[in-house]
Amino acid sequence: MGGAVAMRTLYLRASLANGLPRACCVVNVSPLLRELILRACECRGLRARVRWQKHLTEVILDQLQAVRAIPLRLPNPADPRALRVAKALIRQPGGAEPLGRACAAAGASKRTIERLFLREVGMSLGKWRQQLRLMTAMQLLADGAKVTHAAVEAGYSTPSAFISMFRRTLGSTPASYFRSARLP
Repeated sequence: MGGAVAMRTLYLRASLANGLPRACCVVNVSPLLRELILRACECRGLRARVRWQKHLTEVILDQLQAVRAIPLRLPNPADPRALRVAKALIRQPGGAEPLGRACAAAGASKRTIERLFLREVGMSLGKWRQQLRLMTAMQLLADGAKVTHAAVEAGYSTPSAFISMFRRTLGSTPASYFRSARLP
């Protein structure tokens, strides 16, 4: 996580977590869920025998069932050649250098690097680069940058192209995404 962050952690008994993802994932937390989590953290442990605490737990679980995982992960490949490509792209996420050139500089063909990325990180090199650019732009936006600046720095030719990709990926525009994410 980058920038100013406030984090709260809820630990659930396995029997309560049926239907929730088993793997770590990023989710959008609604304002209601945020407040429920804050209230639960004030309690230092919710008891099923205390009626209001049981209800609070049930509402939190209902809200967790409703959240949508968002695709914000950027795993790195283990293969040294693919890792060199990843590091080169991370150094200049908005760079316009063709992927083939970065692959050649790492000592492999673009096809080889594509195969390595698919096998090792579960996404194509192009998709990985798009994720990198999205995460770069999100960091800039979280730090207060304007959408135009974040889009250009992340390698998008126009703000509208960036906003379109952002909406396709995260389901809202950057402005509404960050407006709903701000703590009261």
